[in-house]
Amino acid sequence: MSEHGLVMLAWSDYVGVTRCRAVPRSQFQGRLETGLGWAAAGQALTPFADIAPNPWGPMSEVRQTPVPATHTVVDIWPDSPALELVLCDSLNADGSYWECCTRNFLRSALDDLRGETGLELLSAFEHEFLITGDLPAAPPFSVEALRNVARLADDIALALEVSGLTPETVEPEYGVRQYEVTVAPSRGLAGGDNAVLAREVIRECARRLGLRASFSPKPFLDGVGNGAHVHFSFLDAEGRNATVDPTHPSGASAVARAFIAGVVRHMPAMCALVSPSPASYYRLGPHHWSCGYAAFGIQNREASIRICPSTSTDPTARERGFNLELRPPDASANPYMVLGALVRAGLAGIRDGLELPVACDVDPAELSEAERQRMGIRELPGSLPEAIDLLLKDAEVRSWMSPTMLESYLGVKYLEHELTVGEDAADTLTRYRAAY
Repeated sequence: MSEHGLVMLAWSDYVGVTRCRAVPRSQFQGRLETGLGWAAAGQALTPFADIAPNPWGPMSEVRQTPVPATHTVVDIWPDSPALELVLCDSLNADGSYWECCTRNFLRSALDDLRGETGLELLSAFEHEFLITGDLPAAPPFSVEALRNVARLADDIALALEVSGLTPETVEPEYGVRQYEVTVAPSRGLAGGDNAVLAREVIRECARRLGLRASFSPKPFLDGVGNGAHVHFSFLDAEGRNATVDPTHPSGASAVARAFIAGVVRHMPAMCALVSPSPASYYRLGPHHWSCGYAAFGIQNREASIRICPSTSTDPTARERGFNLELRPPDASANPYMVLGALVRAGLAGIRDGLELPVACDVDPAELSEAERQRMGIRELPGSLPEAIDLLLKDAEVRSWMSPTMLESYLGVKYLEHELTVGEDAADTLTRYRAAY
């Protein structure tokens, strides 16, 4: 790789957009300690050319400071400069974490999880996206659909490998020109880091071929949605899967059962953090395999959180592969905030000793209202304003953010909603398709 070129100092903001400032590669080492300044008010940007009212105005500044372990270089295109970026923590001038740093939102939740349970989070996102460009349509999940983007698929796999992200699958999805990429699960903060990096690597691979990858929750009104489902489990101090208990009917350990119950309890309010855009609510809902209810299930893709048992016949491999999946998130959410909210909700369930909800083995929408009430299944919000209202009514979820973070985050979300009021649905989805 040439000594010349640019290194992007990058961070993921409230709306899940990866912002950056770049420095010449020759100056990068000198930026490791103090990073680069960034106006605090930049955290109030929407995904568009709008900035929400915020507590900072033109004066306050934070330092976007590189995290060396996240330094990523993809140099597989002989006719193009390398993609080189490093993720950042947002720090105050004295070196402390800024209260609105999204990466630290996850860090503090993980610290509490470790401190209260001795466990570590292992997580991975499923990245669904739509390719736009001059491509023919093909049947869902078909060989033709994948071979239509053979060069792109190979580039994505190679780029993820050289960046250390360990691709697991690159596959055609149900929607027309829709694809999904998964990478290996990662411990702790790396789960959020790798979600940010994987999306940027995929976007870069598409750009190099004159295509665009859009992770928008609902690219077209008459098309399928893109999710960012999270698979996760817990590791104990010896690195064993602490999520599983083969002796329990559900297969889940006691700590996992209480964790699931906490997530179900707070899921409606969490939507403002994990499904946080107007476009999210064109995807989220019954019969979409994205879930419309706060429900728990075993292998039920219409449940908001589900158990995914391993199918291995080897007992050791079966226990190692047992995991849980959170289904409402999409890529308009910040990955650190998704994982942080997940951990916080689950910890609340553990602290309160909650019992595992009754497993729903059908689409909750097919149940009567009386049956849903009996099983403790509640409907998820149908719009961003409804989600915000539920967040504000849930004292536990409100407590996850400092007053400044809550005020500034909701300011962005209120503005996102206002920008779409009176707008045709197709125009709203076009706006988000372009942004993500």
